[in-house]
Amino acid sequence: MEHHLPGWLLNSLIYLGAAVLVVPLSKAIGLGSIIGYLAAGIAIGPWGLGLVTNVEDILHFAEFGVVLMLFLVGLELEPRRLWSLRGPIFGWGSAQVLGCAAVLFLAGWLAGASWRVALVAALGLALSSTAIALQVFGERNLLPTPSGQAGFSILLFQDVAAIPILALLPLLAAGHDADTGLGGIARLVEGLKIVAVIAAIVIGGRLALRPLLRWIARSKSPEIFTAASLLLVVAIAALMQSIGLSMALGAFLAGVLLAESEYRRELETDIEPFKGLLLGLFFIAVGMSIDFGVLLAHPLLMAMVVVGFMVLKAAVIHGLARLMHLAYQERPVFTLLLAQGGEFAFVVFQAAGPDVLPPDVASFLIGAVALSMLLSPLLLVAIDKWVLARHGIQAPSAMEEISEQQDAKVVICGFGRYGQIIGRMLIAQGLKITVLDHDPDTIESLREFGLRVFYGDATRLDLLRTAGAGTAKVVVVAVDDIEQSLKIVDLLREHFPNAKIVARARNVAHVYQLLDRKIETAEREMFESSLRSGRSVLEGLGWPAHEARETAMRFRLRNIQLMHETYPHYKDRAKLIAVAKEGRQQFQEQMAREREERRQRTHVDWDRN
Repeated sequence: MEHHLPGWLLNSLIYLGAAVLVVPLSKAIGLGSIIGYLAAGIAIGPWGLGLVTNVEDILHFAEFGVVLMLFLVGLELEPRRLWSLRGPIFGWGSAQVLGCAAVLFLAGWLAGASWRVALVAALGLALSSTAIALQVFGERNLLPTPSGQAGFSILLFQDVAAIPILALLPLLAAGHDADTGLGGIARLVEGLKIVAVIAAIVIGGRLALRPLLRWIARSKSPEIFTAASLLLVVAIAALMQSIGLSMALGAFLAGVLLAESEYRRELETDIEPFKGLLLGLFFIAVGMSIDFGVLLAHPLLMAMVVVGFMVLKAAVIHGLARLMHLAYQERPVFTLLLAQGGEFAFVVFQAAGPDVLPPDVASFLIGAVALSMLLSPLLLVAIDKWVLARHGIQAPSAMEEISEQQDAKVVICGFGRYGQIIGRMLIAQGLKITVLDHDPDTIESLREFGLRVFYGDATRLDLLRTAGAGTAKVVVVAVDDIEQSLKIVDLLREHFPNAKIVARARNVAHVYQLLDRKIETAEREMFESSLRSGRSVLEGLGWPAHEARETAMRFRLRNIQLMHETYPHYKDRAKLIAVAKEGRQQFQEQMAREREERRQRTHVDWDRN
């Protein structure tokens, strides 16, 4: 009896086998994982071994990886922070899309294309690959940098811009000018439907999602919470898709609404593995979608189009990078990642229809976009090896994350100038420590001095577990970034409640937020050293050393006392200022009385002599 493998099982075998074989090989020769996935897709696709033929279905499914990625990005952005980025998003984002579209439209029109074809091609090619760009920014730890923030803002605007671009396509169809008023009413209804769905997501996210997640969490079933996490993203993506909006944009919006939720870390941990797998599948599907038939039929024309649109986009984006005053060493990577085509271009060209974009032209443009997505990681390797190296700029070295379970009783998260002092003091006492840091340059430098530092992002729960946070007696949170510090503290409080937390605080506002989390051992990074400098100033003015020391100690105690007095009011700025002013006034009056008493004692001593 002959048995046949089910289609889903056979396809799973093919995809996973191709990825496992090709991706490690690609990383081993220094080309990176994205090129490995794309190469695997080419190998198993219609123009390779022909193992998979239903490329469009796979591409649509794999796009869900981009959706999950945008949801996780949204979880990192609280509404206040997103609002603070509104200028870069709508300013630099609109400048990039409109600037690139205008230049590409002019080039297409001058090349002899009709204005409709030139406009649709320009709008589609102006978009960039969110999946590749954010993946590379994340791998290189560039997201916190100015170029990473600028790139993220532009990519987010592109996701928003995809909505009006798709809405514009029916207006460009031949004969659309003859629309009746009924068509206008239908479009008005569609617009109202879009507004209603977005409003439902916002209101539902605020009022319904948190109680629902709290109810599910009470079941104490991790697999059900994971299922709920996926259901949430799938439901919002389906809702947005049903009204013709971007699934990724809807998922991002849901992530932002849950960014302040107490379940944000759990959602992040549950969805992260699915995101990685589906993103890999997305890159494989892009590799399979490259139509080498079109490429072989018109190789010179394809080369001209791919090189032409990437060069034109690069010129516009590099100009924006200069206007944004990005560091020159960040500009090449920033420019290249935004100069490639993007996944939303597939949607635009497929949605245009034969009345706007002839099928052969659409297939050609889709091939050009896919080819640019294949070329950009290769060009990135070339930039690292020749452009950046020639100017003495080292590309971030690929480092293996901490993987072996650690058992030290002290874990230090962040090993910059603050963490290093703590670590060296503990090592000098013969204590064993585990250090986590995510800056490859810092790690390489410290290893040269014989210090053992592990590469890893301490905001990830799995890496904290591997570092030994579950068995450690003390965890030192010494990272520089306030948001990352609070993120680590939240993870430690929730998952490792037995570990004592010693936290570095950037300023008083950071101390307040740590106090909200019941962290009593928080030290302001500049406070003690500034007090010592103040003592030195007093001694330089002729004060006796013991009086300068006593004055500094009284100021220290009063400052800490005042900080605790103002803490209950720190969210009420007017009350905070009033209490702080009153406290400073009382302290100044007390100091004045002590100075007067000291002056009188000095006079009495002089009189006796």
